Amino acid sequence: MLQNLSIQNFVIVDHIDLHFKSGFTVLTGETGAGKSILIDALELVLGRRADTSQIRHGCKRAEITAQFDVSTLPALQEWLMDNALEDEAGICLLRKVMESGGRSRNFINGHPATLQQLRTIGEWLVDIHGQHAHQLLMHNHKQSELLDSWAGESALSREVASAYRHWQDLCQQRLEWEQHSEQSLYEHESLTRQFHELSTLNFIPEEWENLQTEHNRLTHTASLLEIAQFSLESLSENETAVLTQLNTIITRLHGQASIDGTLEPLCSQLQSAQIQLQETVYELKRYLQHLDIDPQRLEETEARIAAIHGAARKHRTTPEMLPDLLETTRQRLDVLGNITNSDALMEAEKSARSHFENLAGKLSLARQRAADQLSDLVTEAMQTLAMAGGCFKAALIPVPTGNLHGMEQIEFQVSAHRDLPLRPLGKVASGGELSRISLAIQVITSKAGTVPTLIFDEVDTGIGGRIAEIVGKLLQQLGKTRQVLSITHLPQVAAKGDQHWRVSKTPGSENDALPASHISELETAARIEEIARMLGGEELTAATRRHAAEMLGYDEQNKRA
Repeated sequence: MLQNLSIQNFVIVDHIDLHFKSGFTVLTGETGAGKSILIDALELVLGRRADTSQIRHGCKRAEITAQFDVSTLPALQEWLMDNALEDEAGICLLRKVMESGGRSRNFINGHPATLQQLRTIGEWLVDIHGQHAHQLLMHNHKQSELLDSWAGESALSREVASAYRHWQDLCQQRLEWEQHSEQSLYEHESLTRQFHELSTLNFIPEEWENLQTEHNRLTHTASLLEIAQFSLESLSENETAVLTQLNTIITRLHGQASIDGTLEPLCSQLQSAQIQLQETVYELKRYLQHLDIDPQRLEETEARIAAIHGAARKHRTTPEMLPDLLETTRQRLDVLGNITNSDALMEAEKSARSHFENLAGKLSLARQRAADQLSDLVTEAMQTLAMAGGCFKAALIPVPTGNLHGMEQIEFQVSAHRDLPLRPLGKVASGGELSRISLAIQVITSKAGTVPTLIFDEVDTGIGGRIAEIVGKLLQQLGKTRQVLSITHLPQVAAKGDQHWRVSKTPGSENDALPASHISELETAARIEEIARMLGGEELTAATRRHAAEMLGYDEQNKRA
């Protein structure tokens, strides 16, 4: 349900904050006061492309914010969660900012959003009906959704769509098999051999670096032994070993340190060097103990490296990429495995088609019953809405091959007279008739509908008197189950509202030369004045005011009081 709407610097609106309630709300006012600005603003925040000409003259930007309560719309809450746009309080806050430079930004619950995301949300939240508005009711798929909802078969309709997609997927696989079976078989055999070779190789990226390190060490073992032995002998084992000479030097210097004390630090430094050299000697001995020439291990390592290099060359890749190639091969084999068994594939397709046709058959029966009921009820309603003799039909047009919506296409048809042929709703109904038929359908299907907020823009065009009062009652009835807003010029409709807002336009002041549109909620006295204005024009008389009060039921209420 729409809770709040804030409009800033939009067309002739300076700043308006509106707080909505449930039930039936009417908006009235003089022509040109800006009644349709509210609908224009809502359409923008619900995904219509922005136009910089709608920014109030002299302003750098316009901003529109709409807050909706979505606590009763679990499907929308799930969608918001899936897209990381949810609000913990069950609120959906939509915001659009239009800048004079042409830039436009959209937000959902404070997160940047696309126009398509706003449009998707809009289909859940608001349905706008107007003489010249492009209405959801004109789309065949929306007519199908409405009829299925009216029939109580929305879940079955989704099952039918899912079964159709599955059948078509299998059908596409069969066609691919028929067109590319020989090629697919060849590819499958080739990839099977490749997968076997790579699996048998059992290669992982970490092994390659270890193999290279080990091979390098094994191929240089002789030279490593030679240099290690030479170093050990030079340091400690031959006659002129470094350690032997260092010991001699330390002994002689130490003997002279008693004569010249300045030699003592030098002795200490040489002793430290002696200790470090001795540690080096121990490390070299340990290194030589573990460094053995192993021709067999060298041969094994070289064979393994050759096998890896051979596999990489054969499959035109690098050794490091062999594991990725193995995974890619496995995935492609999984795909090909599903299309290489033609008998199994054809059987699966046949089973999927049978499942779809079974579900679609059940849906067709439910639709036919619901279509007959809806056709009778809407036709009956048309007789009271200045369309006497008119006829409405929810037609089921067969689709022999089936589609996402089942075995038929739903088409709402209408004729202006029983003797005239039925034709599609949008091709024969005028703007006013289309709005009134839509109103009748919405009232009849209100219990099955899901869109919580309905807006009717001058659905009363071209009618008056008793018919206008009937339209008002219909809107009032609809307001008991949905939030309804209606822009109207008819006092008979305005008098039926649970709330009444008046739109007015004030001329510019010294500080602001531009006119401004304002919306105010009317209480008892002000509402009587507004209904009287709608009844009698500029000159209001006592009789006009009494008539207005009677239409609102205030006199009768006062008598009872």
